[in-house]
Amino acid sequence: MNERKMLLAKIKKYDFAIKELNLYLDTHPNCRRALSLYSSYVKLRKEAVSEFTENFGPLTPDMNNDPQNWNWISDPWPWERS
Repeated sequence: MNERKMLLAKIKKYDFAIKELNLYLDTHPNCRRALSLYSSYVKLRKEAVSEFTENFGPLTPDMNNDPQNWNWISDPWPWERS
């Protein structure tokens, strides 16, 4: 598996964990362990997304951070990347 795919897989895992912890915290808002885990995964996801953006370009249009160039449509298109 190449670096791009590994990084995307890592981001997807963090997304899943964050969503599940979000749902748990909706019903258990005072659980400190869950809140701590949630914060940890949010931080890890931000780091992974930042690394991905630096190496492979933006994941979503709002991540385009070049005011001189619209990187979102650079070839290949995001959904065409393998």
